[in-house]
Amino acid sequence: MPARGGSKRLPGKNIKLLDGLPLIVHSINFAKENLGIIDKIVVSTDHDEIKKIAKTNGAEVIDRPLELAQDLTSTLEVLHHIMDELDEQYDNVILLQPTNPLRPQHLLENAYSDYLKGNFNSLMTVTRNHQKFGKIKDSRFVPFNYKMGERSQDLEPLYFENGLLYIVKAEIIKNGELLAPNNCAYVIDHLWAKVDIDTLDDFEYAEFLMKKENRK
Repeated sequence: MPARGGSKRLPGKNIKLLDGLPLIVHSINFAKENLGIIDKIVVSTDHDEIKKIAKTNGAEVIDRPLELAQDLTSTLEVLHHIMDELDEQYDNVILLQPTNPLRPQHLLENAYSDYLKGNFNSLMTVTRNHQKFGKIKDSRFVPFNYKMGERSQDLEPLYFENGLLYIVKAEIIKNGELLAPNNCAYVIDHLWAKVDIDTLDDFEYAEFLMKKENRK
């Protein structure tokens, strides 16, 4: 679970309280709910408060060096570092990003089942897009995924990477890849799949959805 402290667009986002809990704790709790599949919960961070919160909530912490806590540091580099520091043998790495705190119930259970049944080397969650996209050329809008006048419901299915869950064989990461060619695209049709917190607006949208869920 990568959780650095240096967010610029929303400072301190990983410890910002969402429904009374620091943002990162939502992902830690999701992992704890799936301990039948997950053997160890690990947080990689360069931030003392994140480290304290993670440990208090039952996660093991890997201290991330400064050179791996930069804006351009890749997730793959962070996972490599975690694996090197743990120096243990395991088959799969399950990546839960703290910026995606809302996950449907049974998500990991169902996705992991498909991952095993299909004998895949990696899995990523995706969601269908229903928007009409286009490019702007010489100030003109040029449709990209539809023909002008075409109905939204008739669009060719396109999907976006929603970031809720990744499962990757450890050997794939060791070989320098985050996703394998033999990859499962696990489709999630849920409003929560559109929550990826990078800005205050994203955070407030997540708060709105959680309040709506709590009223049920």
